[in-house]
Amino acid sequence: MRYIGQKAVQLLAVLFLVTFLTYLLLDLLPGGPEIAALGPGATQEQIDEFRAETNLDDPLLVRYGKWVGNAVQGDLGDSFIRNTPVTELLSQRLVATLQLMLYTTIFSLAVAVPLGILSAYKADSWFDKSSNTVAFGLLSVPNFILAVLLIFLFGGQGLLDWFPAATYVPISEDPYEHFRHMILPVLALAAGQIAVYMRLLRTDMISTLQEDFIGVARAKGMPTRRILLRHALRPSSFSLLTVAAINVGALIGGTIVVERIFAIAGLGSLLAEARFQRAYSGVQGAIVISAVGFVLVNFLVDVLYAVLDPRIRHARAIA
Repeated sequence: MRYIGQKAVQLLAVLFLVTFLTYLLLDLLPGGPEIAALGPGATQEQIDEFRAETNLDDPLLVRYGKWVGNAVQGDLGDSFIRNTPVTELLSQRLVATLQLMLYTTIFSLAVAVPLGILSAYKADSWFDKSSNTVAFGLLSVPNFILAVLLIFLFGGQGLLDWFPAATYVPISEDPYEHFRHMILPVLALAAGQIAVYMRLLRTDMISTLQEDFIGVARAKGMPTRRILLRHALRPSSFSLLTVAAINVGALIGGTIVVERIFAIAGLGSLLAEARFQRAYSGVQGAIVISAVGFVLVNFLVDVLYAVLDPRIRHARAIA
């Protein structure tokens, strides 16, 4: 409980820092929300009236304090462009982004973990060298370039025309079409992650397979599958879990471009639209949701460390 309390304090500090810096940077940008709401032809009198009505004339710390107080109650402000609460906009877009991130993470790990284990077990074999070559190739291609290539090869009106190239279908509306529309975006986002996860797990697994306890397990005649999956995989997965948690932030950044390419109305596209429209309350809300998700995932990974390695749990208990 003490450890969880300490982590909770750290997470709150991170959220405070992220939200304050975001609020500060958005406030420093030229052309505030009053220009976007009233248009470039607004008079100074109209601008002054708008700023007074929306409390934009208050000092920065006062405005930030009010925003934090409202955010704690679930009110992230209103979009001056659409005259809609930011929480409503986020709820409309968040589901698509969460689904895209979840599918990408599951698919990446489902492919990378077996490949990493097999590459480590067959180190320096033709399979290991081939998989490493492919991994380096995937890492060299940005996800937005890969997205365009996938559309050209497999998308609607492409060379093969296997999958839809754009739009988003809710899973509640048609599960089959939902997953068909998600295949290409997931592949575009997952390719680079598969390469990173596979290479990372391979390196750690090779080191673990040289440990004494693995030699003892082999001497006892344990099956190779059991040695790899039960004895070698667990201590080799810490770096993988850490990178997977950190990649939550990278996924959010990647979805901004990929969602635009595949016309998915998600959080990334909302963030881009809000920035270009100077709807800064929408930008702030999207960043808050992203930051909360990031710190929660990393918190769960820290807790999972103790489950995977009893030494960490005992060390925390002693401390």
